[in-house]
Amino acid sequence: MSRRRRLSSLTAVAFGVFLGPALAQPPLDKVPVQWDKVTRVSKTIPTLQVVVNPPLRRGSAIHDNAFKALRDLQADYVRYVPWLPYPKLGVAELEPPKDGATSWDFSLIDPMTIDFLEATTGHPVILNFSTIPQWMARTEKPVSYPADPDQAVWDYTQGTEFRDPTFKEVADYYARLLAWYTQGGFTDELGRRHESGHRYPIPIWEVLNEVDFEHSFSPEDYTRLYDAVVAAMRRVQPGMKFVGTALAIPARTPEFFEYFLNHANHKAGIPLDYISYHFYAIPVADQSPEVQQHTFFTQADGFLTVVRYVEVIRKRLSPETGTMINEIGAISADDLEQDKPGHVAKPIPDSYWNLAGALYAYLFGELTRMGIDVAGESQLVGYPTQFPSVTMVDWTTGQPNARYQVLRLLHDNFGPGDKLVANAQAGPFPPALANYVFYQGFLTRDGKRRLLLVNKRDRTIEVSVPGASGGREDVVDQTTASGPPASRRLDGETVSLGGYAVAVVTLP
Repeated sequence: MSRRRRLSSLTAVAFGVFLGPALAQPPLDKVPVQWDKVTRVSKTIPTLQVVVNPPLRRGSAIHDNAFKALRDLQADYVRYVPWLPYPKLGVAELEPPKDGATSWDFSLIDPMTIDFLEATTGHPVILNFSTIPQWMARTEKPVSYPADPDQAVWDYTQGTEFRDPTFKEVADYYARLLAWYTQGGFTDELGRRHESGHRYPIPIWEVLNEVDFEHSFSPEDYTRLYDAVVAAMRRVQPGMKFVGTALAIPARTPEFFEYFLNHANHKAGIPLDYISYHFYAIPVADQSPEVQQHTFFTQADGFLTVVRYVEVIRKRLSPETGTMINEIGAISADDLEQDKPGHVAKPIPDSYWNLAGALYAYLFGELTRMGIDVAGESQLVGYPTQFPSVTMVDWTTGQPNARYQVLRLLHDNFGPGDKLVANAQAGPFPPALANYVFYQGFLTRDGKRRLLLVNKRDRTIEVSVPGASGGREDVVDQTTASGPPASRRLDGETVSLGGYAVAVVTLP
């Protein structure tokens, strides 16, 4: 080999060593948004649920901060649920009428409910006093409840049959509840008047919660109860709207939707305004945080398949009925052990709150694509003994965590009336980028082009957003932690997404 050829070879090797990696660096994935092609107009409202529990009581260490977080959000269709673990905080008539007297008592229920209604003033809300007085159900012996209103109990909702099979007794109870808050009071079973002075606007009522678990209703029995409750409550407030089903695990009981959404199974004139159901990602106990990122999004994709299936049923049987997915979140495996004696809650990694926030943002984006009416994150306050892994605020301070900040980011940037635009792709399969990053472009009501990006992995992923230079990025990630979203001006088209980042890119 000549000297010149040897030098050329050495030069080539040198360039290969020193320049090869740079030259071989693949270009960043471009987010393939087609801003000129509108696919649908959004009607999805990002919101949350507020479940009644002791930390929300007046005088608690976090009461003021928790309700401030709710008030600051200014969300529509917040769902308020006095729920079964605390009978004294959610059931207004704990004992049946006896010896010429009733047990109606709102002294523990009113303070939280009024605080909720005041914090959401000016916004439509959904109330769901989900727990039927236990004495209305048939059981072998009376079901007791703690004297301490703050003590959680998990076996209050026993019995699958009711002492009044027409459900009139249950329906009258709910009609009186509604009258207490909207009509200034009610007349009880013995003809005595109870004055509240409350005249709050309550536009929507959800009839019970997770009826596939609580009292294990069949579709037929629940539909009869729904009809009875709706008829009784409409006599109190004729223009009210209602939400039905509220299933915990919709994939297990598709027959519920087939039966409930068939108008032939309801009494004449009973409206089917909305159906609702829930989703929680739940890992198993031996899954590490590194594994859970895969579990959460895989389970979310399975749930989205369920949503598509239910939507086919709804559109076939009752297309005028809306859909609310009003509990969206994640539950740690440890939380499922919380009712065991001596259980001590395990610490929750900081990254978990960002993972759960990214999960909600991903589902919000996908549900918006499907035209779902409400995407409700669960829940404002959880704490040890009552699902700490679902909380949106710190249960010791009441300060918002990353899950709350993600909801606020979505609420402040997206909503009904926005136009969704298409993603460009070739063939039946999405680009590989979609496995790791969710992206959806919106033409918002204020005339902006905004792109929602969700990093589904706990690692930094960089993408290229054509036209983003000179725009703004607002992001919640593990560097912002529980603080508000960080904002920065984009000097180029590269957007760097930290692990579990939820970002909104506003193009110039």
